[in-house]
Amino acid sequence: MRMRRYAASVALGTLFVVAGAGPAMAESPEEVDPLVVQMLEDVPGGVLVDATHAEWPELGMALTVPTAGDLSARTASGSCASGLICVYKLPSLSGAFLSYSGCGVLAVPGDWTVRSMDNNRASGYAQARNVTTVLATANAGSWTNVGGTTTNIRCVF
Repeated sequence: MRMRRYAASVALGTLFVVAGAGPAMAESPEEVDPLVVQMLEDVPGGVLVDATHAEWPELGMALTVPTAGDLSARTASGSCASGLICVYKLPSLSGAFLSYSGCGVLAVPGDWTVRSMDNNRASGYAQARNVTTVLATANAGSWTNVGGTTTNIRCVF
């Protein structure tokens, strides 16, 4: 009698493990962040990198939407890689950001709100501007909060 119960328990346990393993093993693809989708629709030439990143190679521009893990991994210069200029949607280098690898007058997409800027270059300065009016300036290796409506970033070596 004990043997039958043991065999039935093992069979039932195996059934639950096998039945339960199917859905756990089948992972659905990560859903693309809505901000990434919007930017890809608004700015032509973009390439989806993953669920939280897109790039525009011809513009030298990339979008990064931080995940919960990214928010706790800040460096002294935000999340902006060395040699780039980054503009953030929130003050104090927070939230989603656009990074620019080029220099000159860099267009900011129309729906993008700039609230802080990081100039993570070794020399020169970057200006957040509304057409030609300077809203904020960040010297090399520094950052600043930005007020007003930014239409472009001017980078000077």
